[in-house]
Amino acid sequence: MRLFKKKDEERKGFWKKVVDLALTDVRVVVEGMDHDSLENLEERLLSADFGVDASLRLVDHVEELARRGKIRGGKELREALAEEVGEVLARAGSDELAEAQEGPTVYLVVGVNGVGKTTSIAKLAHQLRQQGKTVLLAAADTFRAGAIEQLRIWADRVGAHFVGGTEGGDPAAVAYDAMDAARARGVDVVLVDTAGRLHTHRNLMDELKKVDRVIRKKAPDAPHETLIVLDATVGQNAVSQVRSFQEAVELTGIILAKADSTGRGGIVVALAQEYGLPVKMVGTGESLDDLDAFDSQAFVEGVFAG
Repeated sequence: MRLFKKKDEERKGFWKKVVDLALTDVRVVVEGMDHDSLENLEERLLSADFGVDASLRLVDHVEELARRGKIRGGKELREALAEEVGEVLARAGSDELAEAQEGPTVYLVVGVNGVGKTTSIAKLAHQLRQQGKTVLLAAADTFRAGAIEQLRIWADRVGAHFVGGTEGGDPAAVAYDAMDAARARGVDVVLVDTAGRLHTHRNLMDELKKVDRVIRKKAPDAPHETLIVLDATVGQNAVSQVRSFQEAVELTGIILAKADSTGRGGIVVALAQEYGLPVKMVGTGESLDDLDAFDSQAFVEGVFAG
């Protein structure tokens, strides 16, 4: 499922702003790249949150090309980096949202507190409604005070169905009821909100596993996506968040919230390199319309444009 709002040039311009490597400042000599210029490149990649693994891989790649005489200037450097980053993102998998072949499509949404999880769900529901799809929001966050009512308000605002339990209730029961309600009402997409949690919250992690199991029992091919919402401004902390949730559920993609608030969007590449996890959606502002499908080609072209 592909949701587009911005034009190609707008998307490229967005990523050029979010990941400004200023590669023309990296010193490249005619004979290839010297030690200082390689260190300079590595520092720039790390400062843009490409992460250690991805940064070392990219530097090693361009060093090898320079040794073979295939990089002799800034243009060749950008092209080599763009090609290698494109391969990293491609190996992470499709950046499109999966859809069910029949029955409702189910997206399980997870993340820590404060990342913009519920707001991202509302934005995604809004985008789907604009496509003419029927949507059901399931308030399986029964832990946080007010979470159920907050999601109910969003459901009313975007024109979505709603299923919720009671505060302190069983979140898996909410997921169970939501699946039944979606089938009975002929709903196209179910978005399941969950409580924000850290790896230290063992009881909440166990609840999350139970929610996942219930969804799978109700529909063996679901959830069709398990999306972790990450705050783009937290940088490498996002990596540890992914690691924690991967231990509980099988993540399939990322919603990168608050991407417009950072100049270090290389975390997209870091997560693709380390976990093979693609970004699916990107938050680009505060309004309901400010959620875009991630476009890996636009990302690469924007970041490494001359």
